[in-house]
Parts: sequence; C-alpha cells; structure tokens
Amino acid sequence: MVMVDTDVIIWILRGKEEIKEQFINIVNESDGLIFLTPIQIAEIYTGIRQRERINTEIFLDAFTILNIDEKVGKLAGEFMNKYQKTHSISLADAIIAACTKIHGLKLWTLNRKHYPMLEKDEIFN
Repeated sequence: MVMVDTDVIIWILRGKEEIKEQFINIVNESDGLIFLTPIQIAEIYTGIRQRERINTEIFLDAFTILNIDEKVGKLAGEFMNKYQKTHSISLADAIIAACTKIHGLKLWTLNRKHYPMLEKDEIFN
C-alpha cells in the first residue's frame, strides 16, 4: 500500500516514461491500493493548465483519497514542531507524512529530504 507524493504525480502526468512504468508496476504489485490525500490534489490543482484538466481529473479519480482527521492533524503538528526549523518542512509535507504513518503506508516520493520524519522502511524505493 503506497501513498504517492505530488512530485511523482507531476512526472507521471508529464509523461516521464520511467516513472510511469514504475507506477504501473506499483499498481499491479499493490492490487491497486494507491493513495493520496487532499493535499496532493490541492498541490496538483495549483499548477494545472486548462488543457490538462480532464486527463488530470481522470487520473486522480483512480486513487483512494484518505481523509485528514484530528489524528493526522496532531501528528502533522508534532512533525512541524520537531522538524520545521531544522529541515524547513512544509505543512503540506507534514500532513502527507502523518497520513502515511497513521495508515501504515509507504510514501513514494522523489524528494526524500522533505520527509525526515519517516523511517527508511516507510519510504517506497
């Protein structure tokens, strides 16, 4: 079960072949249990172009979206408290990491440095 970070989604949507192939393999290996939070959706829509909208919506609809609840909020706040000054993490990354950890997922990201709060075995390679 894999949480997909925004950077990976962007590369898939831009057509980067090696990332697309890896995504297909992950979908097959995880029986389609691929997750996002509303954070990744918001980040994608921040930079979406009108001509990309339909394909992007179809692609994002294939994911299971995990809700952000009180437990996620508390853990994300703890991550911010611990890592914001030393690692300059964003609230968005803290929420994604908290959701990943609480749901026992692995995070697939190309920006490992954004997630000092996750252990190596919580990052999908």
